[in-house]
Amino acid sequence: MLRRSTVITVVKRVVAALLAAQAAAVLGLVGIDLWRKRVRPRRAHFPRTAPKELPVGETLVTTYTYGEDLFSDMLEAIRGARTRILFESYIVKGDQVGRRFKRELIAAAERGVEVHVVYDGFANLVVPRSFFRFPPSVHVLRFPVVHPGVLLLDVRKLGRDHRKILSVDGEAGFVGGYNVGAAYATEWRDTHLRMVGPAVWELENAFCEFWNRHRRAGQPRLSAFGQAQWTPAVRSQRNQPDLLVYPIRGMYLDAIDRAREHVYITQAYFLPDREILDALAAAARRGVDVRVLIPDESNHVIADWLSRGLYATLLRGGVTLWRFQDAMVHAKTATIDGRWSTVGTANVDRLSLTGNHEINVEIFDDGMARHLEEIFANDIANAVPLSEAEWNRRPLLAKLTERIIGPLRPLF
Repeated sequence: MLRRSTVITVVKRVVAALLAAQAAAVLGLVGIDLWRKRVRPRRAHFPRTAPKELPVGETLVTTYTYGEDLFSDMLEAIRGARTRILFESYIVKGDQVGRRFKRELIAAAERGVEVHVVYDGFANLVVPRSFFRFPPSVHVLRFPVVHPGVLLLDVRKLGRDHRKILSVDGEAGFVGGYNVGAAYATEWRDTHLRMVGPAVWELENAFCEFWNRHRRAGQPRLSAFGQAQWTPAVRSQRNQPDLLVYPIRGMYLDAIDRAREHVYITQAYFLPDREILDALAAAARRGVDVRVLIPDESNHVIADWLSRGLYATLLRGGVTLWRFQDAMVHAKTATIDGRWSTVGTANVDRLSLTGNHEINVEIFDDGMARHLEEIFANDIANAVPLSEAEWNRRPLLAKLTERIIGPLRPLF
């Protein structure tokens, strides 16, 4: 009995010491990051790729890599709306860009357009709640900060609404990584798509299904404009945690397993699970050129350090890591073998691939793949490669910090 109580006491002390070390490491990293941003603010500077429209099957697809270009076309589409606007964003800042979107949505409703807005309550906690007060003519759905199902330990209710969708009249649809705000207009490097044609129905359908599942009593039920068509060149993959449906992870694994020439991935928060790590390493072993572009410093310092804990495994496996300089790269894209591509809202981490509501467009088109390869080449001209030898020379304190906070990785 004495031995058992002694073991339990030791285990408790070890766990307490680990938790204390993790808390100290997290607080230290956050504090240092805040201090650096205050004394050495970063001026965003990065190469731009102009918007380019390409035919993909029967749909015209335009790729955006600069927020001002995207927001200008989104606002123009809203101003030209005749029948209905479906607008969904993870974050909408209450700054001049967010206010411009709000004004145009209200103006559209005032001229008789049916306007529906969805935003995530948790992601916008720092935005005054009053900003999201619209006239009754605008239908607004706030995805709750805490879903009641969480109290019953229902894992299906844990995910955030991380999607970014705009659909106008069922004719033009926008989807990708951009949130709405002034910083995203000029300071962040992200990727978004505009689609005009039959593929827009999939965005319409994604929005309507989400709205109908989460709408409040008295809010109208929606159905997608247009007609469902088989569009084999463009498919929208949707993670739906309330239904335990997560196709985006499977999409990535299937595409990586098929790679024979190259895999180019751009990610803001790169925290792949064991299966994706193994798939990338297996591709590299069979001679595939595997490159991953990540921010040198993202807006989430803890996510950066958790990601760094995987660098050694990636580099040993033959994956080339490129660190984007002078700006936050927030894109969630990949292109493989000049044939397959994806652009969307999902990061390669646990939260996005097995947690949040997400949407990624999967594209089977040589022209689109070539264009995303050109964008990737333009981006890595602003990036620094990381070698295994260089990474092994990092300070001992950095290695220790990675090990201490490593057990937190499943939370991200």
